[in-house]
Amino acid sequence: MPSSFIRNAIILICAIIIASCSTQQSSDQQQLTQVVVVVPQKKDVPVYNEFVGEVKGLYDIPIRARVDGYLEEKLFQEGGPVKKGQLLYIIDSEPYRAEAASKASDVAQAKTLLVKAENELRRIKPLAEINAVSQMDLDAAVAEEGAAKAALEAAEANHELSLIRLSYTRIKSPIKGIIGKTKAERGEFVGKYPNPVILNTVSRLDTILVQFFITESNYLKVAREFLMLHDSLPSGKEKNRKREPNLELILSDGSSHSHKGVVDFVDREVDPETGSIMVQASFQNPDRLVRPGQFARVKILMRVEKDAVIIPWRCVMEVQGKTNVYVMNDSNQVELREIISTQKYGDLILVDEGLEHGEKVLIEGFQRIRTGMKVEAVVDTFNSKSSNPF
Repeated sequence: MPSSFIRNAIILICAIIIASCSTQQSSDQQQLTQVVVVVPQKKDVPVYNEFVGEVKGLYDIPIRARVDGYLEEKLFQEGGPVKKGQLLYIIDSEPYRAEAASKASDVAQAKTLLVKAENELRRIKPLAEINAVSQMDLDAAVAEEGAAKAALEAAEANHELSLIRLSYTRIKSPIKGIIGKTKAERGEFVGKYPNPVILNTVSRLDTILVQFFITESNYLKVAREFLMLHDSLPSGKEKNRKREPNLELILSDGSSHSHKGVVDFVDREVDPETGSIMVQASFQNPDRLVRPGQFARVKILMRVEKDAVIIPWRCVMEVQGKTNVYVMNDSNQVELREIISTQKYGDLILVDEGLEHGEKVLIEGFQRIRTGMKVEAVVDTFNSKSSNPF
């Protein structure tokens, strides 16, 4: 075979190989996957904790039947407002009127016996001075007068007690507030177990209290920020006016209560069994929307994270309990990285560990990539749609 033919064949094969490599390289460059990345924001971010608490009225006063008897009248609208001193219930008063009349008779009888004893003493005294009666007779008259006075005082005390018991048959509201559902109806015997003793409850709701429990470590964090112990607080209403309301109340439907609150009570000790301590906060409630018995979350500022790393929530993938993001390195290759995050702010999250400022985090194109792949990045600016996330 001619040598020229072999030489030409070798040259042709080399050309084909070179062209093939060039085509493959060009194809690889054309197939470079394009992804959208964002650069973490750098902000001072407030870190909040939420605690579940139970709502109570400023005052929740039980209305008790302090004497037993048949309930004759119910004089209010259930669930409506009542005034202080308003008549709520009337219990059958006839037995107590009879008792009061009997005690009044005892008072009259005791007064009669006292007058008789005083007259007897006045009669005997001059006779004793001239030795017309014995000293024993004088001592007996003095004793009779003292006993009659004591009997009158006892009768008057019993009569007063009977009048007090009679007054208990007319049950009045101790405060201005909202009254609940009655636990006894007309004609029912009340005031003695198993019959109703607590007939109702009146609550003052223009201010509400929320009681919740926090752990010992959280208590220390909160206390260092803004809690003042009871001994350092001014007494009375002044203590609330001197502190800026800074607690947020989140209701069961996820909405926020329209008024901020303040901590006004911290229990004296940490429960050794649970490691928690009870805290009480007060919130203004002028429209009386929030009612006792509701459960709500109290949102408390724990700290301010300086120069925090913030990324969109869309960057995050949660797999088997781990929080991961895709990060593009300096070689334009994709890395899967685990991060630690404890706070979410609408469509943003705070990254505690795993990311640094300036790194590029993928926000779109997850389905087309794999770890180690070389990609082409388009840097985007993410605009949060959450209203005031921080």
